[in-house]
Amino acid sequence: MKTFLHRLRHWEYWPAYLVYAPTALLWIYWMIRFRNFRFYRYVNPGITNGGFYGDRKSDIYTLLPEGSFPKTILVRRNEVEKSGQLIRHAGLCFPLIVKPDIGLRGRNVALVNSLEELMIQAKDTNQDFLIQECISYPHEIGLFYARIPGEATGKITGITIKAMLTVTGNGKETIAQLLQQNPRFAMQIPILKNKFNLQEILDKGATRCLVPFGNHNRGTAFYDGHHQLTVALQRTWVDLLDQVDGFYYGRLDIRFASWEALEKGHEFSIIELNGAKSEPTHIYDPAYSWLKGQRIIFQHQRLLSTIAGKNLKRKKTAQ
Repeated sequence: MKTFLHRLRHWEYWPAYLVYAPTALLWIYWMIRFRNFRFYRYVNPGITNGGFYGDRKSDIYTLLPEGSFPKTILVRRNEVEKSGQLIRHAGLCFPLIVKPDIGLRGRNVALVNSLEELMIQAKDTNQDFLIQECISYPHEIGLFYARIPGEATGKITGITIKAMLTVTGNGKETIAQLLQQNPRFAMQIPILKNKFNLQEILDKGATRCLVPFGNHNRGTAFYDGHHQLTVALQRTWVDLLDQVDGFYYGRLDIRFASWEALEKGHEFSIIELNGAKSEPTHIYDPAYSWLKGQRIIFQHQRLLSTIAGKNLKRKKTAQ
């Protein structure tokens, strides 16, 4: 009951269809205005369906500069038994990240520590999947980028700072008891109890990160990081993303060593790049009201429609 009331009172936990119901009305209007029910395809011409659905992560990684994303292996659904051979051939070692090639909101993303765990996860995923090296950089952000076609350069429109699900021991209470003290963490207990010994008592001051990837639905807290958007960071990342062919709108999830290194384009790895379905995830800052979140969503949706409209016009002109 406690977690249910917490979800009810905090809109960041509401189902996506409630959060984006007003956006659906906008999309109906744009479908009529553009006379095209699939206008979203023109948001990012270099990505399948503009990155709204059906886009494969394995294809998107090929758009990025070499070395800017984790070492990745694509495993076909009917070739799961070859996983061990592929891992050895690529020079990877456990722990590894497993994720669906076509995914949504972090579902079925898992850290695996052995080939046996990988096989179990692959069975649950039940589609083509990726095996990735586990990036050890301590920080993760979501970086939102948009570029109007015809303009010389794009811009960073939002930064999300991610605080992973981490507990700190006091030498007395179990991990489960520590999790119960935070409603955000308590919601994850049914999943975590199958992966960890939650009856373990951590030493006083000892920390344990239980979910090492920044997914909101796995207990990660999202905070607006606009104060970290320096001129140097804007310049570095806009210069990089302006060169990604066919990419005009979306969010990157980035692991990195330090803010100073990120500003210089050093010591980072692009974990994900999402297109038209991207959320400006800083809306989920616990301090933000539903109305403020809607304003940010609408600002980005207007950018999306402008980009789609201009790319659609370009296509018609070229015909």
